[in-house]
Amino acid sequence: MTGRRPAGRDRGSFTAEMAAGLPALVLLLLAGLTAVNAVSTRAACLDAAREAALAASRGEQGSTAGSRQAPVGAEVDVVFDGERVRATVRAPVRALGANLPAVTVEATAVAAVEPGPPEPQP
Repeated sequence: MTGRRPAGRDRGSFTAEMAAGLPALVLLLLAGLTAVNAVSTRAACLDAAREAALAASRGEQGSTAGSRQAPVGAEVDVVFDGERVRATVRAPVRALGANLPAVTVEATAVAAVEPGPPEPQP
């Protein structure tokens, strides 16, 4: 007795299951990597927004300070609301590769205008 199983109907089923499951696994991996990229880009946007709001509250160029910290392709917007400065940074994140449209992430930071002689500039 050799212990071998005779060839039956399930011959090649592993190959068929792998062929069906592998694309789904790759898609899940790419979706996870896109999510990680979006979270890290949002954290970079938050750092840039904080820097822009603090610089503008001290009377410096907020958009310039934010652009130094912002991710590539981000836009920095600084708005004065009376005694407060609001800085918003928006950056695109490519979803699942370069051929699909980009997802935009944004972060906003607010700082109080510091008293003193220099006039705040956006």
